[in-house]
Amino acid sequence: MEPESEGTEGHPRKVRKRRQAPNKLVGAAEAVKAGWDLEESQPEAKKAHLSTILFTDNCEVTHDQLCEFLKYAVLGKSNVPKPSWCQLFHQDHLNNVVVFVLQGMSQLHFYRFYLEFGCLRKAFRHKFRLPPPSSDFLADIVGLQVKQTAGELPKTMEGSLPSPNSKAAINVQNDPIVQKFGSEKVSLTRCLLTKEEMRTFHFPLQGFPDCENFVLTKHNGSVTDNSPLFGLNCEMCLTSKGRVLMRISLVSEGGCCVMDKLVKPENKILDHLSSFSGITKKILNPVTTKLKDVQRQLKALLPPDAVLVGHSLDLDLRALKMIHPYVIDTSLLYVREQGRRFKLKFLAKVILGKDIQCPDRLDHDATEDARTTLELAQYFLKYGPKKIAELNLEALANCQELQAASQEPRNTAEVLQHPNTSILESLESMGQKLLFLTQETDAGELPSSRNCQTIKCLSNKEVLEQARVEIPLFPFNIVQFSFKAFSSILTEEMNKRVRIKWTEISTVYAGPFSKNCNLRALKRLFKSFGPVQSITFVLETHQVQRPVTELTLDCDTLVHELQGDSENQGTLYLSGVSETFKEQLLQEPRLFLGLEAVILPKDLKNGKQKKYCFLKFKSFGSAQRALNILTGKDWKLKGRHALTPRHLHAWLRGLPPESRPPGLHVVPPRLEQEALQTLKVDHPKIVAWRWGQKIVKLYNTLYPGTLCLILLPGTNSTHGSLSGLGLMGIKEEEESTAPGLCS
Repeated sequence: MEPESEGTEGHPRKVRKRRQAPNKLVGAAEAVKAGWDLEESQPEAKKAHLSTILFTDNCEVTHDQLCEFLKYAVLGKSNVPKPSWCQLFHQDHLNNVVVFVLQGMSQLHFYRFYLEFGCLRKAFRHKFRLPPPSSDFLADIVGLQVKQTAGELPKTMEGSLPSPNSKAAINVQNDPIVQKFGSEKVSLTRCLLTKEEMRTFHFPLQGFPDCENFVLTKHNGSVTDNSPLFGLNCEMCLTSKGRVLMRISLVSEGGCCVMDKLVKPENKILDHLSSFSGITKKILNPVTTKLKDVQRQLKALLPPDAVLVGHSLDLDLRALKMIHPYVIDTSLLYVREQGRRFKLKFLAKVILGKDIQCPDRLDHDATEDARTTLELAQYFLKYGPKKIAELNLEALANCQELQAASQEPRNTAEVLQHPNTSILESLESMGQKLLFLTQETDAGELPSSRNCQTIKCLSNKEVLEQARVEIPLFPFNIVQFSFKAFSSILTEEMNKRVRIKWTEISTVYAGPFSKNCNLRALKRLFKSFGPVQSITFVLETHQVQRPVTELTLDCDTLVHELQGDSENQGTLYLSGVSETFKEQLLQEPRLFLGLEAVILPKDLKNGKQKKYCFLKFKSFGSAQRALNILTGKDWKLKGRHALTPRHLHAWLRGLPPESRPPGLHVVPPRLEQEALQTLKVDHPKIVAWRWGQKIVKLYNTLYPGTLCLILLPGTNSTHGSLSGLGLMGIKEEEESTAPGLCS
């Protein structure tokens, strides 16, 4: 973990003894400690600040992780655990927390209107991906189990939890399970996820850019209703590269465990997550099994027509870095309303009558979870959708969640330390309130009660005006703006055009070359500047440039703005680095003042360090000085100021490939063309420019030490889901590194 370092402003405080430069860098992205910078020799006061590196898997932060971070920011380390995906230093020096939610916006909107969002991206250095939103996005990020109204239980749900066999009037035809599968019994192959469903729910698939180094199982396309089922469950730990595999359990149809292996992660472990996995450092120390060993064993063990069964199985397969096309996911098989999912523990109790994941047990039994998912799939096949619909799972789950929320712990310590305690409950136990500002017509809302002050306004403009007045009065604020989303057809067209545009920006035409030129030498020359995805030999080209199409006319402006993105400020891209580069770097600490982090990417296939890296500095000036040294005659490296933020790179790699023949003229879709010509007040192009400015102006008026998050939650539609984007910063933390903010 990065040590707490001192800020640069405020009243002088006692300063800790300076640390020496570390003698090694651990993992692919390890922060270089502050003892290098001689400019920090003066006594400095502490102030809240965020770590340079976000420890997230593929730069995506789940809603639970976001809630975990917000609880820590509001309540502090003495009350709740530290967040697992980033580091917030000197939390007690935060003034308050403000979350701006831009409903109707997604990561696609941000990069479709990247230039218009200039104020926001310059003001906030830290950015991260968000998964597509659930039906209760606001409840998710504050830790509420279910949306409540008036803080009371419905009369029909008061008292004890009803039995699954109670004969209440149930219209099974309206149950989402029956609506998807029908009322008759279904076959095994009908329960398999389709390729489109696997794409929608982010399963690893062959041919996808972010899965290019995943291992394929020996499937042969002969899956039938008699194919064997295998229950799969994986346990993860948190490393410098995010969550990675630590244990795999595989159970066959008869309930027999055929594989149960502990796995030694390759990167430094930051947290064993022992409270969930039961696996400690002592248990894992003697383990020598690596991920590649497990992949080889699993591939040999599974028959070609095997069907894998799991709960949120996409996470398990991604942890394994394996691709398997025949899957049953019990979190999707037992369909729930509005895209929500039943917990495995709940389904085990209601469907199978068994208790799993009991808190009084010393550890978490991964084999038990694998066996439970298998039994749930077998129950579904045996009894059919109608039988399950008659259990009225939705009503049972709502009742259970509401009753759990209504049971208040006896004292403040119990409230704060309980893992399922929401931010609302925690604030109430401390005698504080949350402010929620929204429009009257908004669907998403939080319960108005003693610990949540809800103010409903007539328009976004009124929400903004109220925010200026009310925010300083509350420790935690959620300000929600609502914007009209694009139609599904127009969104799909935008998605396609954005993919094509980024592909073309990443393409360079070079020439002319003779037919007899040395192709191997040519490839070696291009690769010296960085990784090359593909090379097409064109003899007619007579210059070095990007392709010129209607989508790349603003390419130079976009590249300039990318370089000026606050997340890229102070970041260098270097090509041609050797395996000994980090040792050379550490031997010359005085040459690279202000160096905060080194990112050393590795090849996912062989684990070897790639021949390029990123260096993050505290300021643009420090980065420029280092660039002059590293590209000079002594180091002989190629490099420049970085262009692609990590979250953008991860997002683009995860998109399906888009291409078109060179020179093909593409006319903007009629719907988008008309929309952009009309430029209505609520059009996202105008919204991005106008409201980005308004929010940053409000941000600039907040007190120093205010933690601010901008959340574009993403969208859901019949055509698929769009992931969201988060931006965050602490007032006055980034002022020296983000010049030119809107005023």
